[in-house]
Amino acid sequence: MGRNVRFYSQRKLLMATVLRTAAPQDVVIDYLKAARRRHSQADLAKLLAVNTRTIRRWEARQSEPPRYIIPALKQLMLPLFAGQPEDSDFTFIDLFAGIGGIRAAFEDVGGRCVYTSEWDKYAQKTYAANFPASHQIAGDITQVSAKEIPDHDVLLAGFPCQPFSIAGVSKKNALGKKQGFADETQGTLFFDVARIIKAKRPRAFLLENVKNLQSHDKGRTFEVIRRTLTEDLGYHVHWKTIDAAHFLPQHRERILIIGFREPVGFDWAALKLPPKASVKLTEILHKTNGSEPELPWDEGRYFDYDKQRVSTKYTLSDHLWNYLQNYAAKHQARGNGFGFGLVTGKDISRTLSARYYKDGSEILIKQARKNPRRLTPRECARLMGLPDTFRIPVSDTRAYKQFGNCVAVPVIREVAKLMHQFVCAENEQMSFANLAVAA
Repeated sequence: MGRNVRFYSQRKLLMATVLRTAAPQDVVIDYLKAARRRHSQADLAKLLAVNTRTIRRWEARQSEPPRYIIPALKQLMLPLFAGQPEDSDFTFIDLFAGIGGIRAAFEDVGGRCVYTSEWDKYAQKTYAANFPASHQIAGDITQVSAKEIPDHDVLLAGFPCQPFSIAGVSKKNALGKKQGFADETQGTLFFDVARIIKAKRPRAFLLENVKNLQSHDKGRTFEVIRRTLTEDLGYHVHWKTIDAAHFLPQHRERILIIGFREPVGFDWAALKLPPKASVKLTEILHKTNGSEPELPWDEGRYFDYDKQRVSTKYTLSDHLWNYLQNYAAKHQARGNGFGFGLVTGKDISRTLSARYYKDGSEILIKQARKNPRRLTPRECARLMGLPDTFRIPVSDTRAYKQFGNCVAVPVIREVAKLMHQFVCAENEQMSFANLAVAA
């Protein structure tokens, strides 16, 4: 408690100092000075992706620090994790957090995030712009000890799909030794998920991954994950592949792996899934009939409100459009399925991928008497089920990558609703066991 009081006193003092400062450039210096009270020059240099000499030059006013580092400096003034909330149904941690799609879904059903980890600085920027600054965003989870992570009810993680090395496992098998998850998963990011689950023993977890996780490396990857979660960690595990097309105008199949520490009555059959393709792209496309909501935070980057049209920069050039058509024709002649996805508002789209920034070929919107266009970043946010209040503080290129890596928020929200009762309810078997021990 005393630590939190000291933090908020420091934060209040910092904000008062900044508000008294008139010159915009001095605001950056004030934040830098405040951060230096808690961090060394070397630490700041690492966190801001500059060298120590640059920090020294900023402090000596030999060069001016850029104003865009202010959000990062603000982050450094926050505690590493939030205290236990009194007004939430349960707590959770957000690993491999991206831009916070899973967090958004679990907050919607009454959860409170107490710890976040995301290594990409641009994703951190978007995350920080959209969620209350109650704790710092930790970076590389592989460098974080489980002791540094607060206790929590639910662990959330959208970890990357990686193959597992079998070299060490084969040696132990030959020697007749039993191997644990550390032997099979060491060197992968799933190992970090497993070690945190082992150390913190949350009531439940939700892991999200691409559909082909089950077939990856001829099924060996998924088998190691399943065995680790069930046999090594002792959780009761359920998994299902769900297409976002039940909720959004996009085919996007992802596997969700759910685990509970104790046996509960979880059943995927209780998941409420609307009919596929009931929502069309017209729901997420910019409206050109005067009904497009004006979003001041977008600063007119995506839609021209005066002319009531999407910014012309999203229309493909003649060169790119000709290239895509010729590329598709060449592969069709060979019997391959490569090509572009040309759609209208009456359709649903292919999967939005992190490579969308390259040419936008998987989702191209038809336009009358002109070349097709890409989706705008705002339309991509809508395609993932994010509200129009979601801020996009990065370039188009970064935004396309981030939304391409995001979860379909309505899918996660519906699963979170299903998990909620089991996460929050008193576990009858545990209560009975405690009574038996007391007797």
